[in-house]
Amino acid sequence: MMAIDFRWWWGSCAALVALSPVLSQAPATIEKPQKVLPLPGALDQVPVFNSNSPEVVQRPGILLSTFPPEGKGTPKAHLNFAFRDRFDIFAHHIAQPLDPQDLTTLYLGILAYNPSAEAVTVNLIYAASYLSQPDAPFRPLPSQQANDLGQVFAGPGDRVMLEILRQRRQPGWPAQIVIPPRSYALMANLPIPVKGLDPPLNGRSLLIRARSSGNIYLASLARFGNETPTLEQWQQTLMTGELVTPRDRAPTPPHQGGHIIYGRVAGVALGSRWHNPQQQPIPIPAAGSAVSYPISSLIGGRLGTGQIQAAPLVVRYPDTAHAAHGNYGVEYDLVLPLQNTRDRPQTVRLALQTPIKFDAPAPGLRFFAEPPNRIFFRGSIRLRFRDDQSTPQSRIIHLVQRQGEQGEDLLRLRLQPKETRWIQFTMLYPPDATPPQVLTIETLSDRKSHPSVQ
Repeated sequence: MMAIDFRWWWGSCAALVALSPVLSQAPATIEKPQKVLPLPGALDQVPVFNSNSPEVVQRPGILLSTFPPEGKGTPKAHLNFAFRDRFDIFAHHIAQPLDPQDLTTLYLGILAYNPSAEAVTVNLIYAASYLSQPDAPFRPLPSQQANDLGQVFAGPGDRVMLEILRQRRQPGWPAQIVIPPRSYALMANLPIPVKGLDPPLNGRSLLIRARSSGNIYLASLARFGNETPTLEQWQQTLMTGELVTPRDRAPTPPHQGGHIIYGRVAGVALGSRWHNPQQQPIPIPAAGSAVSYPISSLIGGRLGTGQIQAAPLVVRYPDTAHAAHGNYGVEYDLVLPLQNTRDRPQTVRLALQTPIKFDAPAPGLRFFAEPPNRIFFRGSIRLRFRDDQSTPQSRIIHLVQRQGEQGEDLLRLRLQPKETRWIQFTMLYPPDATPPQVLTIETLSDRKSHPSVQ
C-alpha cells in the first residue's frame, strides 16, 4: 500500500484558525527592526468560483452551487450568481472515507449551465488539476531550487499553481467548451481515489482561468462510485442533492476579536489577481536597512500595516468563511521599480520571507532563530529583471519555508547611482500554504555587499 504524507493535512488545515504556537518554553526569536508597508496595488474584480468547504468530503452532495434556487431540492444550497466574461474556478478538496474499509472513489464534478437561447463558448485559458497521490506527493525539498523546467513541486496545490504560473493548460483539458442553449456541460469530472493508500486519504487541487461568451451558472458536486459519473447523474445531484456534510467549523463573526476561526471558503470571491498598475519608483532603503510588503495578509496577520488582502466574497454559505482568507490561487503580479537615489552604487537583495504572524503595529518583523518543522510555504515564484550586465533574465524558483523562517536571497542586484531597475515578481498563492509572507527589499552595507572586505 502507498503511504501518504500527512504534511498535506497540516498545510491544508493550518489556515483554518489563527495559529498561536503553544510551547513549554518560548523559542528564541530574531528581531528585525525595519519598515513594513502596505503592498502597493489591489485585487482586480474578476469573480472566482471558490470551492474549499468542506475541505474533507465524506458524503455525496453539493459543495458549491451558484445556480438559481428555484426548482431545486435544497434551495439554500444554491447562491444564484451567473458568470460571464473572465472568471476563475478554484477547488481544493480531500477524500477521507467515514468507514476506513469503504474505499469507493470520490468524484469531483464541475457542472455548468447555459440559461440563454444561444450557445455559449467557454474558453479555458489555462487549466490544471492534480492529485496528491500519485501526481504530486509531498516530499522533502531544498529551501530554494531552480524550477525553470517546472519539475520541482510537492503537493497538488504546489503543482497546480506552478502550471498556471507557467501559463499552461494541462494535457487533457480542451481549449474551449461549447454549451448549447439551455443545456448543461461538464467543466471537470475528476476522481479522488483512496484505494491502495495507507491511510486512505487523498487530495485534489484545481484551478481554471476561463472566459465565457455569455452567462453561465456553476456547481461543484461530489459523488461516490466505481465508475465515472455521467452528465445526467451530476444533474441529478444538482437538482436533488443537499449540501455535503459533515460541515467544517463555522467562522468567527467579523470584528469579534480574540481567537479567530477563519473557516473554509465556499462562495464567489472577487479578485483573481493582485497587481500594481501605477508603478511609482521605489527608493531603496538606506544601506543596512530593509523594507517589507505583506503577501496574503489577513485580519489576524496584518503585520502592523492595517492591510487585509483577503478577497471579499459576493455570495457565500452562512457557515463558511466571510472572505477568501489566504487568497488561495490568487496571482500576485508585482512590478518593483527599485531606484537608487544616492550618488554611489548600492547592492540590494530581494527575498520572500515567512515572519512570525502578528497584527498590531510593531517596530519590524520577528523570526525564529531555529524555525520549527512546520512548513508554512511551498511553491514557486517567477522573477523577470535585467541583471547587472543589462541582460534580460527570467527565472522560476521553488521555495520551501517554515514558520518564522527568514528565507534566502532570491536575487542580488548592484544599482548604479540614480539608476532605476525594474523587477517583476509573480506567484500564485498555493492552497496548502499558511499566510502571511512578506516580500523584503534590503540594501546591504558595504561589508555585506562585498564579503571579502574586512
